[in-house]
Amino acid sequence: MDFQPTRDQRDLRAGVRELLAGRYGRDALRAAVDGGSAVDRELWRELGAAGFFALRLPEAEGGVGLGLPEAVLVFEEAGRALLPGPLVATHLAAGAVPGAAAGAAVVTAFDLGERGGPLVSYLAEADAVLGAAGLPPGEPVRSADPLTPLHRVTGGGPADVSGYREAGALLTAALQVGSALRTLELAVRYAGEREQFGQPIGAFQAVKHLCAGMLVRAEVARTAVYAAAVMAQAADAADGQAADGEAADGQAADGEAADGEAAEAAEVAGEIAAAKLLADEAAVRNARDCLQVHGGMGFTWEADVHLHLKRAWVRAEQWVTAAEAEEALAAELSRTATGGEAR
Repeated sequence: MDFQPTRDQRDLRAGVRELLAGRYGRDALRAAVDGGSAVDRELWRELGAAGFFALRLPEAEGGVGLGLPEAVLVFEEAGRALLPGPLVATHLAAGAVPGAAAGAAVVTAFDLGERGGPLVSYLAEADAVLGAAGLPPGEPVRSADPLTPLHRVTGGGPADVSGYREAGALLTAALQVGSALRTLELAVRYAGEREQFGQPIGAFQAVKHLCAGMLVRAEVARTAVYAAAVMAQAADAADGQAADGEAADGQAADGEAADGEAAEAAEVAGEIAAAKLLADEAAVRNARDCLQVHGGMGFTWEADVHLHLKRAWVRAEQWVTAAEAEEALAAELSRTATGGEAR
């Protein structure tokens, strides 16, 4: 079995990278930071026209008809470019919220849990909240990331997004992987350019170790995200076939089949939890090590490294936190260790 991306998948990734490089390069990123513009509506519509949000929507419904493995490749590139906005929520809302698939609507979600009250990102820029009847009122709160504005909702409770939780966590993990890979690139490039004692600082063993550790974390996280996407896609396909079979037979699945489906769902949930945990760690720690490689320059406002770190901190709290991922992994390990009976 070949787990390498196919030619079409590589072309898809290259196309998205080219699009983002042309429309949201470093100059656009810094202009957004300086101007406080978190969502570029024109770019949002261009992403919609390119199929970014409708990627997993069936072709019969006007989508591209691809799956999670392709989606994580696309979101990895968005994370690499540090593209702001509620990308995951709008993607998940395609087909459910009018205009989301085409990028005509900006959709956010209650994906940050409760921290002294339900927090929502991009509420002021959004046209809808995933799973909610309308836009709730909210008060602005300070955000670590200058391009992820936060609001604390003051009226009503959070909308239920449990049905989107696993896909949201996996796509957010892909964003984190892209950021981890980008900070690795920045660190390696700076280590080759910056000279000290008559030679590039990348020649020193301490810097080599930092960069090697960054590479290992990023590649392990990327492998985990890709594997989780493939498993989740296979599980969805199997569920669809089982549902079609039941409809044809006119009867529900027996207890043994239901138990098998539950075990498969638990395994997929564990894989996604592991992917999110590893991706969050890679994004945060790689940004920290990139700062270390840059030295004093890394702490300046003009350097982009701090933007990756701040975005990684926010994403680590979205959909599935580290504590929640650890609990999910522990439950799955317990289930497999006891022969399928969770404790």
